[in-house]
Amino acid sequence: MDKEIKQGNQCFYIGDDESTAIAIIKYKVKSDDVIIANSTYVDPSLRGQNVARELLDRLADHARKEGWKIEPTCSYVVRAFERYDAYDDVKH
Repeated sequence: MDKEIKQGNQCFYIGDDESTAIAIIKYKVKSDDVIIANSTYVDPSLRGQNVARELLDRLADHARKEGWKIEPTCSYVVRAFERYDAYDDVKH
């Protein structure tokens, strides 16, 4: 199975397109420099393979490149921000 992470419309995903993604992290723009990470989904067939973390890493890299901070409302991202210091520079 191809696990290439693709960039969609305010999301990063794995799958043929974002509407049928088997894994996806979504965000929305809050202001010029803040985005809200509001949803993460990983299909059961991919769970336990760090796919959610890889999606969050791509979102964090994108935020760094754009000069954004990430405000987490998705429970996965909230926990990841608490657990890993790799995201301290993009944490809002």
